[in-house]
Amino acid sequence: MYQAVLDIQHSLSQFAVSAQSKNERHQADIDSLAERIARLESTCRQLLERVEQEPRDAEPPSFVPVPPFTRTSEPGEFMPFSTCSVADFYHPRLLEICAMLNHHFVFHRKLWEWVFVIHHLLESGKVKPGARGLVFGVGSERLPALFAKLGAQIVATDAPEDIGESKGWKATGQHSATLSQIRYEDIVDGSVFDERVSYETCDMNHIPDHLRDFDFNWSSCCFEHLGNLEAGKQFVINAVEKCLRVGGVAVHTTEFNLTSDDDTLESGQTVLYRRRDLLDLVGRLRSRGHDVRPFVVAPDSHPLDFHVDAPPYKSIPHLKLAYEKYVVTSAGLVVTRGR
Repeated sequence: MYQAVLDIQHSLSQFAVSAQSKNERHQADIDSLAERIARLESTCRQLLERVEQEPRDAEPPSFVPVPPFTRTSEPGEFMPFSTCSVADFYHPRLLEICAMLNHHFVFHRKLWEWVFVIHHLLESGKVKPGARGLVFGVGSERLPALFAKLGAQIVATDAPEDIGESKGWKATGQHSATLSQIRYEDIVDGSVFDERVSYETCDMNHIPDHLRDFDFNWSSCCFEHLGNLEAGKQFVINAVEKCLRVGGVAVHTTEFNLTSDDDTLESGQTVLYRRRDLLDLVGRLRSRGHDVRPFVVAPDSHPLDFHVDAPPYKSIPHLKLAYEKYVVTSAGLVVTRGR
């Protein structure tokens, strides 16, 4: 009897020793796993910090088509709409105009604006030897050099230097103060440029009286920076009625709000024109006796039409962009002075 009790006590003692040993081993395993988890968490934090600090330029680029493009049918009308569209970039005429500008092909709305202006002015027949052209907010555009090559006399204007400085355009290369900043000798011989192109400052809210009797004028995304929606509309009216001779043609591009026909930025350093705003301007110009090309928003017809670039706006394509809470693109108006 006593031996049986002693055997049980011994077994219990051995079990307790074994259990304690196992617990110690388990605790050691737990401690080891905890250390490994802590090291992994630290490594993950370091990698995340490196990813967040990596410049956006280092991201692998998305696929963007490059010319020449394979066509399965004859191209249709070039630039049939009033807003920036990928379809325009696939048309062979865009590459022809790029060659005229000696500018590389890129899916960028600024290139679209320049091509829109060139295409419609050339189609109008107003750009020819001896014709007079006027540009507002010239910045670093190549268009004056091209039109001078085609024989036109060009007056290039930009905002007074204090305005260019205060708006930040000078710092970003979007403001010109001298002819040397727009002399492109890869387009036209320098002596021809100097003979046919002149420069002066112009406040677009107060166009000087002597800037008149031109055969054509243009601006590329400028009149949205004049303070409010109405100021931009009035500029376009003045550019037609004050600066053009009867029959002259004006082509002006601006920022277009794709998000809403109700809510928009109505005042400030940059305003966004809704469809209804530009239709109102078209109606006002027509009521004053001028011919205006119909304003028609381009449909989304290509996957790249759905790409929206975001700050800091370094990606290609850059045809649509996020600006505050809106999706924005470029739009253009073509006006012929009627009286």
